[in-house]
Amino acid sequence: MIKPWINNLPENVPAEIDPEHFSSLVTMFESAVSKYADQPAFINMGATITYRKLEERSRAFAAYLQNELKLSKGDRVALMMPNLLQYPIALFGVLRAGMVVVNVNPLYTPRELKHQLVDSGAKAIVVVSNFAKTLEEVVSETPVESVIITRLGDQLSAPKRTLVNFVVKYIKKLVPKYDLPHALSFRDSLTKGRRLQYIKPEIKSEDLAFLQYTGGTTGVSKGAMLSHKNVVSNVLQANGAYSPALADGKEFVVTALPLYHIFALTVNCLLFLHKGSQNLLITNPRDIPAFVGELKKYPFTALTGVNTLFNALVNNSDFTSLDFSRLKLSIGGGMAVQKAVAEKWQSITQTRLLEGYGLTEASPLVTCCPYNLSGYNGSIGFPAPSTLIQVRDDAGNELAQGERGELFVKGPQVMDGYWQRPEETAKVIDNNGWLSTGDIGYMDEKGFFFIVDRKKDMILVSGFNVFPNEVEDVVALHPKVVEVAAVGVPNDASGELVKIFVVAKDKSLTEDELIKHCRHHLTGYKVPKLVEFRDELPKTNVGKILRRQLRDEANTA
Repeated sequence: MIKPWINNLPENVPAEIDPEHFSSLVTMFESAVSKYADQPAFINMGATITYRKLEERSRAFAAYLQNELKLSKGDRVALMMPNLLQYPIALFGVLRAGMVVVNVNPLYTPRELKHQLVDSGAKAIVVVSNFAKTLEEVVSETPVESVIITRLGDQLSAPKRTLVNFVVKYIKKLVPKYDLPHALSFRDSLTKGRRLQYIKPEIKSEDLAFLQYTGGTTGVSKGAMLSHKNVVSNVLQANGAYSPALADGKEFVVTALPLYHIFALTVNCLLFLHKGSQNLLITNPRDIPAFVGELKKYPFTALTGVNTLFNALVNNSDFTSLDFSRLKLSIGGGMAVQKAVAEKWQSITQTRLLEGYGLTEASPLVTCCPYNLSGYNGSIGFPAPSTLIQVRDDAGNELAQGERGELFVKGPQVMDGYWQRPEETAKVIDNNGWLSTGDIGYMDEKGFFFIVDRKKDMILVSGFNVFPNEVEDVVALHPKVVEVAAVGVPNDASGELVKIFVVAKDKSLTEDELIKHCRHHLTGYKVPKLVEFRDELPKTNVGKILRRQLRDEANTA
């Protein structure tokens, strides 16, 4: 296969990485905490934990899991919390004990939570008290034997810890009453763990590190089996792609995406830990004014997020007045970065908003725009080091450069398969190890890849394919538009029509004005025929717009 990107990589970006450079994530962690021991590692709500303290507390938690809870290597432990200092402590404690992390969205409904705990066979769970009520409703129907509860402020200093926990529970009333009489305390687990012996297990590169569940938007939610080798490889691939723009031990990254999300987990948590960076954890990024207030306090050098987050920031007047002189790296992933957002970001911050592409099944990074790209070019960049991508037609034939088809990925970051679902695994990974992404794209002559859209989101108008991303990019260029989503709705004459859901910045915006704007940029069959204005669009907890929900609403209206 041809690999034109090899000749176009920045000269200090490697084409390959060594997946065996670290034998496990634990080895990588030990290297970082030894090298950067007394430097700040994570910051949250004004409290800081150093690499040394992270090592001590995660070791205590590992010892507690081994000795007090009697868990064994390979047992699954669920983590159900937003971005708090407790998360990296628990994360590395589980990994250091040779156990498997099962990341859980804390906003899950009882039904969703039950499915994930039952499917994974989790024996223990660490949950923030705010969400303990959800767990209470289903825990008796799951394999969970031990519940460990933490409160939002539990890793803060004594006076602030008491105040934060009091305000959260009694003033803001954010902790619904729950009844988990045998629940254990996370703070107590660390206290007890310090007195217990931690026994480092033998961890091999092929051992399972994470059961990372897919969003479940198509069928039942499945656990992607990510080994230590998968995730170590992806950290090293991200390091190869972005490291030339970053200095070891000197960066300050802002983590607004939740760490239970695979993008933030691999890039923000693990890559920047490997780099010896400081990591600012934002517990509630949806509160944009408070988020911007946090940014004012710190000399941040890197920031990652999804398009909706960047869009919200560039439309916040306080954000535009921040000092961006130290900002080196801005990465957008999880969904397509829109041209209007990327260009506005670059105008305000003087840094490029680099799009990366990936999926849970690939740990997640597959491609990334080169760090020295001069500006938005609409691509998802080049394949990450040691990553191959093919564009195939429906018959499985590799297509020529410039032709559109489904993207297939091969590399050391590709999952081992779906947990206990060999038939589902066989549907997405072929006998030669190629992963079917379900995304439609093409490669240009330089080796840049472009995503046209998700196969399932394609709109068919009179036999012509309409890709929602293209329509959304055009609508988003209108100065009165904040957010937009495009879906297909049934139509007797043409099969489907394009409908857009729009959040307007200026309430004077009309349907006619938008359609006229679209006609100027799109061929006739791509122009939306239906427009619905909304105050907000439904999103996942990490900020992805839920097209499927909008499509279902439109189709049942």
